[in-house]
Amino acid sequence: MIAVFATIIIASGALVLGAIWGAVWGMSQRVEGFMIALAGGALIVGAMDQMVAPAMEHLPLWAVCAALGVGAFTFWRADRFVEKRVGQDSGEGLALAVTVDGVPENLALGAALIGSTPSEVSALAAAILLSNLPESAGGAKIMAKRGQSTRRIIGLWAMVALLLAASGIGGHLIFEHMPHTPMALIHGFAAGAVISSLATEVFPAAYRDNAHDAGIAVALGVILALMLSGLG
Repeated sequence: MIAVFATIIIASGALVLGAIWGAVWGMSQRVEGFMIALAGGALIVGAMDQMVAPAMEHLPLWAVCAALGVGAFTFWRADRFVEKRVGQDSGEGLALAVTVDGVPENLALGAALIGSTPSEVSALAAAILLSNLPESAGGAKIMAKRGQSTRRIIGLWAMVALLLAASGIGGHLIFEHMPHTPMALIHGFAAGAVISSLATEVFPAAYRDNAHDAGIAVALGVILALMLSGLG
């Protein structure tokens, strides 16, 4: 159980490291775009391997597709709400957007760790960690440019990290004794949300920040995740 909690906390804790990086030193736009694309590639494998595949084991195809669709639609609506009400041009808006993105990812990570060792879900954990670093670094950089203190910046991202870690740990504890069918539906729902976030948030941001290297970075992310899956 300690290893499970440590895996979730480390993946979410990358938000704090990224915030320190962004607030104190600043991450270049090109590096940020490359890392986001790398994480996106890894999330492709993580979503299919740790979310879709387990759902397919216990549900008919139509049910998996329905769960995927509901998850994608739910994320789309939540993302639109954040964009309209808060916007993502501010560091705080980006932090809220990262929270919306991160909850299904961390729920899926917590669920994937049920009956598995951390090494067996290393592809998904690595993808979440990789995506957290540049996202919080970018948000912290914006906040620092607007004159906010380093303490406030790191405090905000630490709160986001705690919330996402709690969702992962809570998901693990809540879903631990859940029957296979509803658990498979949750996997499908989370996969739909993650896939929707890739299309609407991750890949557009990667291309915007580093158009030249985004494609190769995505491919490298897929390769990295496949290698981690093989090791697990």
